[in-house]
Amino acid sequence: MILDATVKATFKDASEKLTGYRKRDFIAKVTEDYFDGSARKAETIMGWNRQSVQLGLNERRTGLQCVDNYQARGRHKSEQVLPNLEADIRSLVDTQAQADPKLQSTFLYARISARAVREALVSEAGYTELSRYLRMGD
Repeated sequence: MILDATVKATFKDASEKLTGYRKRDFIAKVTEDYFDGSARKAETIMGWNRQSVQLGLNERRTGLQCVDNYQARGRHKSEQVLPNLEADIRSLVDTQAQADPKLQSTFLYARISARAVREALVSEAGYTELSRYLRMGD
């Protein structure tokens, strides 16, 4: 079935306003009604992700909703991936720390650059995948 441009635009607009299983259910319903249940046709004509359409069709067929795991997405904090990183950085920087020369502050200052800390972590502490987690202008 060939859809009119306004009908396609309406379907796309409606699908963009939905998220998660509601969106998958909507695009699966449209796919069943207008594209003979073919995820490939829905992808070609509407531009929807074929895997999402197929998942929506399976959810409609079985009646079970898939749980979206949004927390697992994205880049994790370096503290979570490398739990000893903070202690290793402290052990490297504490030897370089000094008090404020004018004693106007209680803060300690380290005379070591971030790049030098990174290089020391790789050479001395044995970190190999560090560049993946810490961006230091390389």
